[in-house]
Amino acid sequence: MNILITGATGFIASHTIVELIESGHNIIGIDNLSNSSADVVDKIAKITGKKIDFYPVDICDYSALKSVLKDKKIDCCMHFAGLKAVGESVAKPIEYYENNIGGTITLLKVLKEIGCKNLIFSSSATVYGTPEFVPITEECPKGICTNPYGWTKSMIEQILLDLQNADKSWNVVILRYFNPIGAHPSGVIGENPNGVPNNLMPYITQVASGKREKLFVYGDDYDTPDGTGVRDYIHVVDLAQGHVKALNAINNNCGCEIFNLGTGHGYSVLDVVRTFEKVNGIKIPYEIVARRSGDIAMCYASPDKANSVLGWSAKYSLEDMCRDSWNYQQKN
Repeated sequence: MNILITGATGFIASHTIVELIESGHNIIGIDNLSNSSADVVDKIAKITGKKIDFYPVDICDYSALKSVLKDKKIDCCMHFAGLKAVGESVAKPIEYYENNIGGTITLLKVLKEIGCKNLIFSSSATVYGTPEFVPITEECPKGICTNPYGWTKSMIEQILLDLQNADKSWNVVILRYFNPIGAHPSGVIGENPNGVPNNLMPYITQVASGKREKLFVYGDDYDTPDGTGVRDYIHVVDLAQGHVKALNAINNNCGCEIFNLGTGHGYSVLDVVRTFEKVNGIKIPYEIVARRSGDIAMCYASPDKANSVLGWSAKYSLEDMCRDSWNYQQKN
């Protein structure tokens, strides 16, 4: 298939492109490079032996997007592009709504005009808000999101549901990610955010490398076994392979389907720190500070639907995630 990837040089998208190429698909990638680097395109080629068709385009720019895509035969779009930092979204809500929701609407207009009505959307477990129960199934009601980032994902999901309800020729798969960490086992690509990391694992690896003095742990008074927030950490390669499997649903004219992609296991911040220390033999100094606005106590998936319908399950352990993350940091 010819697959359009938005946000192509980002963390999850780049790993997904590798898995798609290795599964025989052709890639057209676009990214505005606001939080990633164009050299990721060369790194993908280093791993796969194939250079993708890449354009530095912003999904909010209708004319540029239409110009790039008008002559392409796109079979499916995987939509990853978007601002993604929880804390930053609380400080900059307008930028998040404008970019994530406005950009998606522009993308959908262009896709319709070029005749592509197959979409796989990069959503998030944040749409569950403070979940009514854990492990979280797809039947868990969407909650009151605790930050603007989560609201953008929740609103885009609703837009996609309304679109598919109005026009049954669309096929939409919504993938609700839990917490992707790790890196490609080659160490060639991984999570490399610009500026201060907003996510746990790149912060840990930057402390381990000496780039940062210590890790800040936001809150140790949650109702969890050790007081720190519990999340379902999933290896980015497992997550990428979930997207390849999701193409089966598209090919079967799924209408609209929603899947959780997680391991089904919850780990606390301190579990991750201790596992990283054990696997890599490095001490991670940390300091407990006040809770961060928008965070919740506990969130982990039931991946049963993805297991049964898509034939997908997570294969990598937390130890693998910590080992591959540090391997990437050392090589970059």
